[in-house]
Amino acid sequence: MAAFAHSAPCWVDVQLPDLEAGKRFYGELFGWTFRAGEEVDRGGPCVDALSGGKLVAALAAKQDGRMPTAWGIYFATDDIVATVTRIRQAGGQMITEPVRVGDAGVLAQAADPGGAVFGLWQAGDRSGFQKQNEPGSFCWTEVYTRQKDRVDAFYEQVFGFRGTNLGSAGTDGPGRGEPGTEKAGTGGSGTSGGGADTSGEPATRGSGTGESEAPGSETPESGTGESEAPGSEVPESGTSGSDEDVPGADFRMWSPAGSEPGPDTAIGGRSVITDAFPAEMPSYFLNYFAVADCDATAETGAHLGGRVSVPPFDIPYGRMAVLHDNQGAEFAVLQPPVSR
Repeated sequence: MAAFAHSAPCWVDVQLPDLEAGKRFYGELFGWTFRAGEEVDRGGPCVDALSGGKLVAALAAKQDGRMPTAWGIYFATDDIVATVTRIRQAGGQMITEPVRVGDAGVLAQAADPGGAVFGLWQAGDRSGFQKQNEPGSFCWTEVYTRQKDRVDAFYEQVFGFRGTNLGSAGTDGPGRGEPGTEKAGTGGSGTSGGGADTSGEPATRGSGTGESEAPGSETPESGTGESEAPGSEVPESGTSGSDEDVPGADFRMWSPAGSEPGPDTAIGGRSVITDAFPAEMPSYFLNYFAVADCDATAETGAHLGGRVSVPPFDIPYGRMAVLHDNQGAEFAVLQPPVSR
């Protein structure tokens, strides 16, 4: 049985110009340790990243300097061929057709109608994350797009997501700074991952940036691969699970097919790139990592040569910041709220 439910985020990876520099940065920032990873097809060196001995991500040496340096996301599928068919029918395009990665599984890479690139993973011996929603591991993803109506329909058709429009004017919704707001995502700087890799090689799943390590091989601690909204706290308003538009809201949470839509079941979301951002900014996925101390993590990231593009600020789901690593890859960190 697959460790991750169909459509659940199951892996993240990043391609970097300097793999050793990336290991030093993320090793210091998140306490990750590393082990050699398998090269896929014509890919270069890559490493598994572990937190507490459990697989959480992969880092790979970028083989083509023209590709962006960016974190990418994989979504689990139990039938990758059927998912590829739905992607085409829904107006997406394939970047990398399904390719088998030994006994580990099968991967593919696609772009949604707005151009954001993401990956698919059909597990064989390797499932994906062995740890998530804990400090030093993945906890959330969201796509930024200018074509929200087309993109909403796309992901709901392809993955069966059930949507919840979140927030309202003057409430705890996106206008107040939760993940998915303009404040949260910055893109730009060539790190958004909007460019599509047409080389036909397995690429970083949200970025189109070249080869990467296959997802992890052991069952994650959660057993399902699903997660709640960031911080696992439900805002008091604007999140009832209704699909009706909420005034002032421009963020949509995704819950898996068969679940009751809402923050308790959400596994990711969609935000909007507004006219406030540069016209050349492409659509992209922003991936979040859980941390114990958001402010300390941001300070450490800057000390290690990274850049804090959005300083720490409070949201209904905890405290978050957006950073770029010492080579330009963008990611967010989230400190869950203290349990009462």
